[in-house]
Amino acid sequence: MISIEPCSLGQLDLLRSVSIDTFIDTFREQNAEENLQAYVDRAFDEEQLERELADSESAFYLIYLDGQLAGYLKLNWGDSQTEKMGNDHLEVERIYVRTIFKRKGLGRRLLRHAFDEAKNKGKEVIWLGVWEENQDALQFYKKLGFSQAGEHVFLFGEEEQTDLILKRLVEI
Repeated sequence: MISIEPCSLGQLDLLRSVSIDTFIDTFREQNAEENLQAYVDRAFDEEQLERELADSESAFYLIYLDGQLAGYLKLNWGDSQTEKMGNDHLEVERIYVRTIFKRKGLGRRLLRHAFDEAKNKGKEVIWLGVWEENQDALQFYKKLGFSQAGEHVFLFGEEEQTDLILKRLVEI
């Protein structure tokens, strides 16, 4: 049984925990510990997540498998997008699944949810940034019809990394 639920401010501790766990699991092996910790401390700080949860042009969703929290999704639109893409775009800023729940179709399910939200909001394009070294994610998105539309610098602790910007039309 898979369920996707909006995340509320009352679930801040739960969101923070899954955010930190999934981010560290995803990037630990390929990055310096000090850069990883610096990013986690900044991006998943309680006050930072509170601001993001309160943003009227952002939304978080928690995904559960058989009642267990398996991952989450963060969407941005309008001025809350991390790059100026226009009002016809919706950004998938974060999409993470806990390691023990990977390869069960949950990432695909979260992405389908993102497309549904884009349609509901009248958006024409979904976009996201993926670290150029994250080959698993790049293959996943390309398999689902995303194509590279640019790149930008992502500050990871003290290190500048390159994120590839991938886009796909929302088929209405």
